[in-house]
Formats: sequence, structure tokens, C-alpha cells
Amino acid sequence: MLMKCPECNLPVSDKALACPHCGYPIKKEYAKIIARRKPKHQRLPNGFGQISELKGLNLRKPFRVMVTVGKTDEGRPICKLLQPEAYFETYNDAYQALMEYHKDPYTMSSTMTVGELYEKWREKYLKNATESRTNANKIAWRYCDSVHDLKVVELRPRHIRFCMEEATQKIKGEEKTASPQIRSRIKTLFNQMLDYAVSYEIVDKNCSRSFRIESLDDEPETKHHIPYSDEEMALLWKNLGNINGIDVLLIQCYSGWRPRELEGLLIENINLEERSMVGGIKTKAGKNRIVPIHPRIYDLVKKRYDESVAAGSEYLFTTQAFYKSRNPKIRQYNYSDIKRDLKNIIAQLNLNTEHKAHDGRAHFITQAKKYNLDEYAIKYIVGHTITDITESVYTSRSSEWLLSEISKIP
Repeated sequence: MLMKCPECNLPVSDKALACPHCGYPIKKEYAKIIARRKPKHQRLPNGFGQISELKGLNLRKPFRVMVTVGKTDEGRPICKLLQPEAYFETYNDAYQALMEYHKDPYTMSSTMTVGELYEKWREKYLKNATESRTNANKIAWRYCDSVHDLKVVELRPRHIRFCMEEATQKIKGEEKTASPQIRSRIKTLFNQMLDYAVSYEIVDKNCSRSFRIESLDDEPETKHHIPYSDEEMALLWKNLGNINGIDVLLIQCYSGWRPRELEGLLIENINLEERSMVGGIKTKAGKNRIVPIHPRIYDLVKKRYDESVAAGSEYLFTTQAFYKSRNPKIRQYNYSDIKRDLKNIIAQLNLNTEHKAHDGRAHFITQAKKYNLDEYAIKYIVGHTITDITESVYTSRSSEWLLSEISKIP
């Protein structure tokens, strides 16, 4: 049955839900459905940002935009107000501003803080980092509280030096400044963060690279070192397995690694079949060099290798650490562990108290000279620069030759 639409007076069926001409609701139920239906905005992707309508405040611009600048250690998003403007009259204006931000998320460079820069850098560069590297950065960052809220464009070398040299952390109830190793990590952290900032034009230059720090080893290699005597070496071999770290010291005495090179040796660079190790730091000649495994320490290296593989560690030398739980956790055996164990070995075996962490390297070079190893074999093994053009450029040396030379040491 036809009827006239109350709105447009055109004929419409009385069974229709709404007028086909003007859309006027004929059925009351349909009118209620329309009244309940509100415009629904599409859900924003995770990490994209937030648009919130602030109701009940009678604001001219009630739509607030917040952007995600990082995540907490628990994985929760860290949000900040969009800069330079965070409030908008309509949802569409707010959404457009958020879209523009993601096209160029560094328009806030003039107001970005060091803390915000750290979160952005960490999210991109530490996503697939090893656990040890991630933990090292966390420890270094704890000494940087004083610059968290400082604008990146206002950061100066003096601020970084303060974090390295004067900032403190409470450790076992005692306020302590950063150790030499942590100071080095803080410097590296700012180098990398500000390289990232320069690449995105947040700042014009990396102020962290405008100054250098001296070698942070407590016993620099240029300092006089004391080789181990025959009696001391006999004591070390006799007490192998009884005192922690003796095997590491003996490996150093028969290979010439620097302490920091020892801690960085990777499982993937240990070739037991060819009896060689690859590693090294500091100089071009020292990096990625081949060091043969002396026959006397082969079993020691293999034992450490098997233990690390079984523990799932990427490093040759590992140790157990008890953090907040009672269950031990495998971690990298580092420079601090080497110094601590050496001090304990010296005390228990009554060795020369003047011994330092580099003395194992000095002992190897002394023994190599004593037993007439080829001059160039010594330099290849310990990573010293070879200035002779014939040897360094035109002569090829094999790992078998290096092994035969190192085996001259009894």
C-alpha cells in the first residue's frame, strides 16, 4: 500500500524502512538504528601513534595526537605529544598531522631530547643485537641520566665527559663512577647515537667524535711488563683446574693475546681441526689475525670450546653470573674477570705481585724470542705492524707455517 512521505510528499510503500527518494525513515525501528550508529574510525597500527578525543572540557581543539618514540624494557610504548602542534579541531586534521609526521618523523629535531634519540636509535640498531651488547648499552645508559631531558641540538662534549667521568650509580649501596670499560662504552654509545642523528639531519655534526679518550686499559701495552718465571709457570701448570682463570692465563702465555682480545674470541672463529684462532683488536695488523693453537694449550682451548657450545654462548670464554635469581646465567668472561682472577691467582700461589693482565702477552713474546721464532711469525701472531714491503706485500704465510713456528716454544 502506498503512502506519502512526510518529508518529500512523494509516494512510498508503507512497508519501506525509509523513503527511497529522500531517505526519511518510515519505520521507527530504523530511525533508532540510525540514531545509534556513530562514525567509527579505523584502528591505527601498533606503534603508529594515538589520536584521542578529550571530552567534557569544552575545548576548541579536542583531538590530541601522541606519537610513539620507543618502548620500555617490558615492551610497552613510550608516547610523546606530537611536536610542534598536538591538538586539532577534527579527527581528520589530527590524522593528517600524524600521517605527515610519519612521512618525515624528524620534523621535531629542534625539540628532540637525548632520551628520545636513544629510544629511536635503540629501536633500530639494537633490535637484533646480542644479549651481551644490549646489556652493555643498558649499563652505560644508566650513567647518562643528566642528559636524558637535554635537547640533542644543545648536547656538547662537556655533557658527554660528565657522564663518563663524574656521573655515579649506586652499586651495592655505594656511589661509584663508571669503570674504564663503561666509560669506553658510554663514548661508543654517543658516537653511534649521534652518527644516527647526523644521518637524519637532527644535528649538523657529531660532537662526540670531536674528542678522543686514551686507552682505557689499566695496564696499557706501552707500560713495562714482567714475563712469568719458569718457577711461576710450573706453579700455574701444577694448579691447573684448582683456581679459576689459570687456564685462561696459560692460553694467553702460549698465544700472545691482549686481555681484551681474549674476552672477544668467538666460537665461530675457533678452528680446532686446523688448530687456529682468529681474532684481535686495536690496529689494522692486529684485527682478524690468525693465531695458531700451541700443542700445550690445545686441550684447554677445546675444553672451553665444548663448554661454550654446550651453554649456547657465542664466546670462547664464558663464566656463570648470579643476577637477581639463584639460577646461574652464562655470560661473557670479560676484562674485569681476567683482572679479578689474576689477582686471586697471584695471592694463592704467591706469585710476583707486580704482574698485570698484559704480562701473559709479554711472556709469550719473551719466550718466542728466546726460542728463535721467525721475526715475522712473532709479528703476525701478536698483531704488530710489519714495515718490510717484501714480507707484508709479496710474501704469503700459511697457518701451517705459523703453527710450526709457535711449536718451537716448549
